[in-house]
Amino acid sequence: MTKNTLTERVLDFLKNFPPFSMLSKNELQTICEQVQIYYFDKNDFCFTENEAAQDRFYIVHEGAIGLFRNVEKEMLIDICDEGDVFGLRPLINNEKYMMSAKAVEESIVYGIPIEVFKNIYDKNQKVSNYLISCFASNNNQPLHDTKHLSGFSTDDSPGFHDLQRVSFTKKPAQCSPETSIQDAALLMTRKKTGCLIVTENKKPIGIVTDRDIRTKVATGKFDSNCLVSAIMSSPVKTFSEDITVTEAQMAMLDHSIGHLCITKDGKSDSVVKGIISDRDLLVMQGNSPTVLVREIKRTDSVKSLKFIRENANQLLESYLNQNIPILLVSKIISEINDVITKRTIELALEDMKSSPPCTFVWLAIGSQGRQEQLLLTDQDHALIYENIEVARQDEVKNYFLKLAKKVSKSLNLIGFEYCGADMMASNPRWCLSIDEWEKQFTRWINEPGDEEIRLSSIFFDYRPVFGNNALSEQLTDCILGQLNKNQIFLTSLGNNTLRKPTPLGFFRQFLLEKNGEHKDTFDIKVRALMPLIDAARMIILDHGVRSFNNSIQRYEKLVELEPQNAELYSDCIEAFKVFLHYRTKQGLTNKDSGRFIKLESLSKADRIILKSSFQAISDIQELLKIRYNLYYY
Repeated sequence: MTKNTLTERVLDFLKNFPPFSMLSKNELQTICEQVQIYYFDKNDFCFTENEAAQDRFYIVHEGAIGLFRNVEKEMLIDICDEGDVFGLRPLINNEKYMMSAKAVEESIVYGIPIEVFKNIYDKNQKVSNYLISCFASNNNQPLHDTKHLSGFSTDDSPGFHDLQRVSFTKKPAQCSPETSIQDAALLMTRKKTGCLIVTENKKPIGIVTDRDIRTKVATGKFDSNCLVSAIMSSPVKTFSEDITVTEAQMAMLDHSIGHLCITKDGKSDSVVKGIISDRDLLVMQGNSPTVLVREIKRTDSVKSLKFIRENANQLLESYLNQNIPILLVSKIISEINDVITKRTIELALEDMKSSPPCTFVWLAIGSQGRQEQLLLTDQDHALIYENIEVARQDEVKNYFLKLAKKVSKSLNLIGFEYCGADMMASNPRWCLSIDEWEKQFTRWINEPGDEEIRLSSIFFDYRPVFGNNALSEQLTDCILGQLNKNQIFLTSLGNNTLRKPTPLGFFRQFLLEKNGEHKDTFDIKVRALMPLIDAARMIILDHGVRSFNNSIQRYEKLVELEPQNAELYSDCIEAFKVFLHYRTKQGLTNKDSGRFIKLESLSKADRIILKSSFQAISDIQELLKIRYNLYYY
């Protein structure tokens, strides 16, 4: 049977992007057979605002499609490039288009019939959940208003970005005008960048972008052996380091360009200092997790990661103000934190003098391990490396300790404080071979003193973030094997859970801190969140369930496993959401971890909501007492 070459090409493209990457090959094949291919010139419309929804949605194959509100005023909401889906929400919701889709450069787009996709979507819960998450996370705030270039926000108050200096890429990729186009393309690939500055004596004379290569070389106009000087854009628009976001936007719009060169004194006969792309400006608007994640993966600077993570806090605040479900918010912010951690490790590895001596896995523990780290809190992480021969043990451990110190230092610069208890992979205690980790957990489980239980409550919430996941799976196998029917350890865990201080006193007043720098504040982490976190961990471990680290997901699983206690576990879920929401709001308001709350900052309604949510803590602790015979405590 002859293969349809066009269908195969479409399939090879779609399988790399969600939600299509979540489909089986047969499901994807069915879709690809119905795909239509569209070519749009710059400024061509795919559809317009308030138009009745078509019978298909789109995914960008090449080029870029801008999503606009009120095209006459040029209010750009987002830019979709390779792999981005658009025009789907109106079809799912049976509504008109809320935005116009216009090509901002020559583009090739695949059109996918909604009926074909919906037949698959309705049966695929993973795809359904993904789309719900995407729809919830899109706040559709304008990126910039091309008619109103003041940079002010729509509420008529000065915006965060109005006079803010642009965070630009330092040490940009450069080449000489005598470089061949082929060598330039290879350099761009190696540096993971979309443009090169062409320089003479470190001074800019031109810029070459991946679009130049697509439109001038791939089309056959120039041979790849030609010099970059033949296809570069010149002269270069240069600016000084103190350029603001608004000035950068105006310059790009006025000159119809996507890159600005930063030089020592802002002039073209000055030494190159950096580069700003239109994507950098999109990131500074901070309106899209997709844009943030994309920029994290592309950045080669820890300082840029710091700036992106700060923008994630603005994203977080906008979600809370829109009452986006806290579980969805935590998933999105946790993904951003994970991608930042991965990129930080990659940059640290590039900075090491040699490759890793063996495979390893970086573990997030604590709140990041549970995917509950919404705010910039302290670091909690560990490292497992594979077993190696005795003669190389010191050499291998020293390598990973050095790597961990680089990563930890960078995370600190990004904004994640060092752990006060030194629960970090840079500590030799938490940078071990898989055999050493297994022995350590085995001892904690079988000899559960106070210290062992304390450490267990932190390290049992590990989750692999980077590296060889098989190592963490091996550790999980060991732990579950040791836990099987180990009543002594579970009893010790239960005692530790009940030691947490209660949130309310005898007369239902909030119990506040009695001394120290947080005197007269309410500790929502220790008194409200931790009792629910500890109880969920304990019961899920008793069931021998793996791959459920998030507290809400643990309780959801327990609803399924213990239908007789479904109401109690559902109450715990709702209470946890309330506590996490209040902690996050307090943290954003006070620019801290949100852990310690001043009661005067809470309204009467807030206090009532919190007090009513505390009942779930009492109920789950009562269940622990009965199930694990902890009444004597």
